[in-house]
Amino acid sequence: MAELIAPNSKLSLIDDPAVPTDVMKLKRKSVSLHWEFMFTRSLFQTSDMLAQHRLLTEVTALIDAGVIRSTLGQHFGNINSGNLKRAHALLESDKARGKIVLEGFTG
Repeated sequence: MAELIAPNSKLSLIDDPAVPTDVMKLKRKSVSLHWEFMFTRSLFQTSDMLAQHRLLTEVTALIDAGVIRSTLGQHFGNINSGNLKRAHALLESDKARGKIVLEGFTG
């Protein structure tokens, strides 16, 4: 990744890279590295914590208006052994489309 990115670029991550990345390789190219983690504001009680609420409200409105689509594929109801087996079987079949939702986990 570091070899491919152009000098003075911006690199944004929402998940951990699949392979360890030496961020020092980005320094000589003056690449900006940006992480996005949806829970940062609430975890650290930041002064702009309400911004997350506004962003989620806006996304909800866009979904409701049909401008963007949810990644929800199937909803299997409460989390239990039967529904877990069903969800896992669907994933193993390579026929799953979108996210599979199970709810009610109280861990």
